[in-house]
Amino acid sequence: MFMDLLERRRSIRKYTDQAVEPEKIQMLIEAALRSPSGRGINPWEFIVVEDLRILSKLAEAKQSGAAFLKGAPLGIVVCANPEKSDTFVEDASIASIIIQLAAESMGLGSCWIQMRNRFHRDGRPAQEHIAQSLDIPEHCIVQSVIAIGYPAETKAPHPRENLNFEKVHKR
Repeated sequence: MFMDLLERRRSIRKYTDQAVEPEKIQMLIEAALRSPSGRGINPWEFIVVEDLRILSKLAEAKQSGAAFLKGAPLGIVVCANPEKSDTFVEDASIASIIIQLAAESMGLGSCWIQMRNRFHRDGRPAQEHIAQSLDIPEHCIVQSVIAIGYPAETKAPHPRENLNFEKVHKR
């Protein structure tokens, strides 16, 4: 059931050394390409990274919150073209969570690493570091990198009683 999937999904930052199988990577790609977008424009683009040296380099893209990418066997860089759609941020964000939910459904762990509007330790935008590392065209804005792999940690679901129901308003 979908609600079970939502309940189980947690941000996983520790992964085993086991590689993600090609058929699972293909399913993740297909899930990303099925992501909804405003007016069906699909301004997103995806870069699948399995090279551990490149993942280590991407782990240095911002000052904090990305180092665990170095331990992931797979990363999917989610980019979007702002010239194609004014909803490029939303569309790339939706694609990012679709990838995470697909990963969870296959027994994989994942964690979203926000890159847009974040900075490398040398002050450059994280976008610039990633674009140079992956030869990304200038028209693409890096929204996020999704770290993916077999979990080496277990996290309990957030208890229902901790959900912020007070933030829901009915009229």
